[in-house]
Amino acid sequence: MTSNQSLFRALADPTRRDILLMLRGADMTIAQVADNFDMTRAAVKKHLTVLSDGGLITVRAQGRERYNTLNPNAFAPIRDWLGFFDVFWDDRLSDLKTAIEKDMK
Repeated sequence: MTSNQSLFRALADPTRRDILLMLRGADMTIAQVADNFDMTRAAVKKHLTVLSDGGLITVRAQGRERYNTLNPNAFAPIRDWLGFFDVFWDDRLSDLKTAIEKDMK
């Protein structure tokens, strides 16, 4: 099981976020991902490793190729974490509305 720290670390880099968006459409090899960036294949591999360590992608071997696949289930902890802030702000805005309505009376 990956930690939330490795998950958020994986999302911290804009290149990795771009890779996730690419993998949303199709499974891709390292070479296919690298074709979309002006960096070495080794650098792309490092980004893919961080994404894999964060649980955001899975890697499967098919013959000599290794395919990278988006793991949409890995985003659940992020949704949960962000959900806390949705509730936090909903409560704060509701309190603000009540205070404003009270002052208007």
